[in-house]
Amino acid sequence: MFRFGLRDASGYVRNYVKSFSLNALRLLSQLPQLSPYDVNLVLRENEFVFNFPLDGIIRSYESNQLGANSPCEDSRTEASLVHRNGFLCGVFDGHGGAACGQVVSKRLLRYVSAATLPRQVLREYVERGCNSQSFLRCHNDNVDFVSEIKPMYEVSFQKYVKELINTPQRDVASELVNAFLHLDKNLSDEALANYDVRTMGVALSGAVACLVHLEGLQLHVASTGDCGAVLGVQDPQTQKWSVKKLNVEHNTDNQTEVRRILAEHPRQEQDSVIRHGRLLGQLAPLRAFGDYRYKWSLDIMHEKVLPIFGDHAMTPNYYTPPYLTARPDVQQHQLTPNDKFLVIASDGLWDFMSPSQVVSLVGEYIDSKEVLEPMRVPQDEEVTLEQIAGQLALRKSVPRWKPPELSRTFSTILSLFRRAGLTRKPVDSNGATHLIRNALGGTDYGIEHSKISYYLTLPQDVVRLYRDDITITIIYFNSDHIAKLQSDSQASPGKTVAAA
Repeated sequence: MFRFGLRDASGYVRNYVKSFSLNALRLLSQLPQLSPYDVNLVLRENEFVFNFPLDGIIRSYESNQLGANSPCEDSRTEASLVHRNGFLCGVFDGHGGAACGQVVSKRLLRYVSAATLPRQVLREYVERGCNSQSFLRCHNDNVDFVSEIKPMYEVSFQKYVKELINTPQRDVASELVNAFLHLDKNLSDEALANYDVRTMGVALSGAVACLVHLEGLQLHVASTGDCGAVLGVQDPQTQKWSVKKLNVEHNTDNQTEVRRILAEHPRQEQDSVIRHGRLLGQLAPLRAFGDYRYKWSLDIMHEKVLPIFGDHAMTPNYYTPPYLTARPDVQQHQLTPNDKFLVIASDGLWDFMSPSQVVSLVGEYIDSKEVLEPMRVPQDEEVTLEQIAGQLALRKSVPRWKPPELSRTFSTILSLFRRAGLTRKPVDSNGATHLIRNALGGTDYGIEHSKISYYLTLPQDVVRLYRDDITITIIYFNSDHIAKLQSDSQASPGKTVAAA
């Protein structure tokens, strides 16, 4: 259950294996060659899509997950807020086992849904009797906690909401920070109070998280660790895509984060706190849930942890804990009609692609899907062929479009644009799958099937040297509705608007 040595070693090696080498892979024992059909089965196995009503800020979201670890250590959760119009979703990347990531992915959204509810409303529901699932409706969560630990988690949640109703309402960013820290503390308290392998397993494994909270036009992204969130923005004039990063990764590439950690420990530890690009030479993310072998005091480690798990559970140079925190950085963004989609993903995707590449691929994917959708001509007004052709060209984002001959029929014009669009038809109907396919098989000349096949057939004992678990959620925004709400809010300041 606790594969500290193996995980740390494989992670250290993988840190220096950044590029795909086909020749290196061919040196391995003969790998089975997957057919395109088999590749599609693997890539699409965990797809999920959810469509929202047309009068909401979110049109839909698409998600997918491809494991490298066995079991996969990534988790994902998405939910609508049931007592007001809002949406929550998160991507969680576990390490040292899947336990922490699985637990946090379920519980964190429940804590946030309660924390961001107006205190008076929360107080009313507490008085009437509520549970941890009273404030949200999950869309892709078919598994519940085992009966042995579910009541314990419920007790922790009830204590949390009672604390909330006795504290003043804070802004959303502060509530998100408090929810992260409170849940992380609960993981510790539960492990020390129950002192069994299951709760210790959650506390000693770890997980990084990237959580999205959307209510009205206000988008908040809370991130701890090295998952990533990027916003795809389209210029209305040029139709070109640009990237807005909505989080900062907590790893050794972030020098501000490195300086923060070094400042929290004595000067004599300056050479051991960060070694080989890792916390205490072992942990890549510099903030995370769980991972209490980097947080607990020396007394707790000696009294509670080492008797069960042995001396190897104590990391070297462990003198002045805590070395790690679950405190997230929170970024706020007000949506505009130019904001088309948001991608959140575990580092398994960002190991292969830059934010600009991701936004470009999703943007092209959206354009390709739009040109293949049927165009509806208004029945109650006169529309010329030139106007129809202009709309078709706009859907395709053709840069130098000239009006076709007006003698052509509508069906002829439509067929011309369709034939042009078919050259860009996406292989996948799910944008997250489209990203995974390009991450594993993308080249300067297109998708290379053999490259994807190699990645998918690598033996379990070496696959983590070449790729990590990949989890992606893409949220597509309803630009027309955002524009309407933006106009309404300017005309009526303070008006509440619907998120989903």
